[in-house]
Amino acid sequence: MHSFHLVSLGCAKNLVDSEMIIGGLAEAGWTYEESPEKAQVLMLNTCGFIQPAVEEAVDEILGLAEIKAQNPGQKLVVVGCLVQRYGNSLPAELPEVDLFVGTEGCHDMPARLAGLFENHGEQHAKVQLPDRFIMDSSMPRILTTPSFRAWFKITEGCDNRCSYCMIPSIRGDLRSRPIDDLVQEAVNLEQKGARELSLIAQDITAYGNDLDSESTLTNLLQRLLTDTAIPWFRLLYLYPSGITDRLLELMAANSRIVPYLDIPFQHVSTSVLHRMNRRYSTEDLYSLVERIRHYLPDVAIRTTFLVGFPGETEADVEQLMAFMRDVRLDHVGVFPYANEEGAPSQLFPDQVTEEDKIARRDAVLTLQAELSAGIQQKYVGRKELVLVEGLSRETDLLLEGRTRFQAPDVDGCVYINDGEASPGELVEVLISEAQTYDLVGGIVR
Repeated sequence: MHSFHLVSLGCAKNLVDSEMIIGGLAEAGWTYEESPEKAQVLMLNTCGFIQPAVEEAVDEILGLAEIKAQNPGQKLVVVGCLVQRYGNSLPAELPEVDLFVGTEGCHDMPARLAGLFENHGEQHAKVQLPDRFIMDSSMPRILTTPSFRAWFKITEGCDNRCSYCMIPSIRGDLRSRPIDDLVQEAVNLEQKGARELSLIAQDITAYGNDLDSESTLTNLLQRLLTDTAIPWFRLLYLYPSGITDRLLELMAANSRIVPYLDIPFQHVSTSVLHRMNRRYSTEDLYSLVERIRHYLPDVAIRTTFLVGFPGETEADVEQLMAFMRDVRLDHVGVFPYANEEGAPSQLFPDQVTEEDKIARRDAVLTLQAELSAGIQQKYVGRKELVLVEGLSRETDLLLEGRTRFQAPDVDGCVYINDGEASPGELVEVLISEAQTYDLVGGIVR
């Protein structure tokens, strides 16, 4: 029997791949080892989407290689986006690694690792880039999140060709999972205790574009509502121009689809958006927010902005910040633009200096902190359903959970300072205090 230790980097979509690796290995009789020193195989699932992620992955590989050097016979395996992106150039750069596997190998990892333990280990290909595949509900998967919440990956790849993004070349074109298969996976997750499913994809509004006319996000959601009793469905990563009135009507009519939308705007300036190859304008974003709030007055909107894109001016950043003041978004993430090898924007003129990128990011984040402190006040005095996560990460004296308006891992939380509840319970909490990003309250008896 073999043992393995796995480190997973990058996004929630990557984490689902890691959960499939763990599930497949467990089904094949492998044991998971918490301590990397004690495992026979050290595995790293990498992100390779942006340069900082590549650097983080390389640092992690070198750290695991140091452990391997102290433990003769240990094997080091690197999988995921870094491998898919840089492929055959990696063995020369990272000779400590025994096997590299691309993004499409997470579902059959036991077979791929078998070669490491054969007498003629050198005979297997050191870099394996399998054909494109898409997961299905029959494949083993072991959650690394608490059992009461799960990431729910509905597509692979992407057909949007944003000028700064390498995802289509790494992950391939859009591939949607059939509705029946997704419903089956949701039923499986519900039986394991799931109370919240977060639907994820590069762009969930594109779901089904590669299938038939009945395979749409709204039809999928209607089936999930009908065929399961899961209390909360959360929608993450929607392309702005893909949000239909039909989707908003469905959300307004069904409280189990929580009033929360994660819509990466990337920018607000029409000229910047045009250079990014995003299919909407400043005016479109103003009208989108208005339309969403028409259907969902209580909605929480999360977005991300990319600042310092080639050609971006101070006026563009001012326009972005004016938009933030005008529409008062609930949650905002901000990233400085970085050139990516192979992306069209790498060659664009008028590149912005690193100093300006960081200054612009900090200015936008500072503004959002000021806005958030005010926006959060609307919850004070309200009773809100909270999904309890467990003891607080800050102190054992408090419980911690999330409202419908807070997504796992990226948003603030609710600190529960009165009452008792178990992880995975949905309890009513009276909000007594709002901080910049977090809320405080007690369970209503």
